[in-house]
Amino acid sequence: MTLPSSPRIRAGALAASLLVMAAAGLSAHSPPATAFLPEEIVEWEEQVFSGATPYRLVDVDGRDAVQALCEDETASALFHRADIDLTETPVMEWSWRVDATLAGIDETSTSGDDFPARLYVVAQRRILRWRPIAINYVWAHEKPEGADWPNPYSSQVRMVSVRSGPPMQEGRWFTERRNVREDLRRFHGRDVTVLGVVAIMTDCDDTGQRSEGWYGTIRFVPE
Repeated sequence: MTLPSSPRIRAGALAASLLVMAAAGLSAHSPPATAFLPEEIVEWEEQVFSGATPYRLVDVDGRDAVQALCEDETASALFHRADIDLTETPVMEWSWRVDATLAGIDETSTSGDDFPARLYVVAQRRILRWRPIAINYVWAHEKPEGADWPNPYSSQVRMVSVRSGPPMQEGRWFTERRNVREDLRRFHGRDVTVLGVVAIMTDCDDTGQRSEGWYGTIRFVPE
């Protein structure tokens, strides 16, 4: 299923769109999966908001990766719908690379809500199934690592800075681990057992600045 979109929808609307997808009965879609390789991620469904950010499979540093290069004020995401059991595999582990971040922006505002790399996770609330919740793990520009703030487009999404600023050495890959179940409990006050949507996004529509990121394998593993 491809969601309808307007060319005027901004990048931050991804939050609302993914929340709608999570509320649409995701258990009928893909079977559970715990690892997503770059060659699989690049084939995920695309959601376009303001022009399509190119995502392509590349061989970089001797490894497969999804390269996202945003140069023309575009905003689009690749997303996957699957029931991920957070009671068994609560930890999301992923690798990514960013060589440069944006400058002179306010990441907490709609005008500064662009990131060279970000991962969304979306879950449903048990009681209010039509009001899902989400976390957006980002490679930030100014916000320090570990900072969190409300998404400027949707109060149901929490932004979390996992990395901040350009690395000291270009071309370096980083591997991250986050306990998604604990994060959903911390930021939304809910004990979520099933995750519905995973997405990646590199966007530059709000700031107009060039933005580039690389994504490696995404895994869900036990603690």
